[in-house]
Amino acid sequence: MILYFSGTGNSGYAARRIADGLGEPLLCLNDRIKAGDTAPVETGERLVIVTPTYAWRIPRIVEDWLLHTELAEAKQAWFVMTCGSEIGDADRYNRRLCQAKGLTCMGTAQLVMPENYIAMFNAPQVEEARQIVARAEPDIDNAIAAVRENRAFPPSRRKLYDRFMSGPVNPIFYSCFVKAAAFTVGDTCTGCGQCVWRCPTNNITLQTGKPVWGQNCTHCMACICYCPAEAIEYGKKSLGKPRYHFEAL
Repeated sequence: MILYFSGTGNSGYAARRIADGLGEPLLCLNDRIKAGDTAPVETGERLVIVTPTYAWRIPRIVEDWLLHTELAEAKQAWFVMTCGSEIGDADRYNRRLCQAKGLTCMGTAQLVMPENYIAMFNAPQVEEARQIVARAEPDIDNAIAAVRENRAFPPSRRKLYDRFMSGPVNPIFYSCFVKAAAFTVGDTCTGCGQCVWRCPTNNITLQTGKPVWGQNCTHCMACICYCPAEAIEYGKKSLGKPRYHFEAL
């Protein structure tokens, strides 16, 4: 089974490609996490877990869901992590997670996809995004082949920088940066509720027809990148930047 979580569509696309290539069922964790649903999942022996990279590890909300959910029959797990540039030493923490779940970790594959974290970086324009996705296709094919042949992914890079970013920087980043306070909405907002519907942590409510953010943000960027009116900003950091979600390609 392919389990995936996706903020703006990169991991969703990779997961669909892998599911199609392996002929395996696909389960979207966004819906389960949003509903607080940790009911047991009949997975079969092989799991492929596809997620974006948040602060050089898998998202905390995904890790929490995996830890609290029985994955019936699962024995092996491969991780595929989409990112704008790098995943750091995420594989180390994925192996810890597998150990806690009684799974054999078959490694972590890095998949560079278009950047979406406009709270800090610039998202690409459409043509550049297409080119980045095209360059990622062979890596997706390699991941499919490894799982099909029951091979572990090649070892991830583990330089001092990688260990530092996934280690001490990760909790500092969450504590200092992963907050919703900077999100604002402008007059072009139509009150469509797209941001409310897409938020995986139920952190957004509509009040007098406008979104209001709470204290449980995971910085997936779904609200700002899917807003059809581009009415949402993240302080001054998103001003003038292109929004990105995969379906826009």
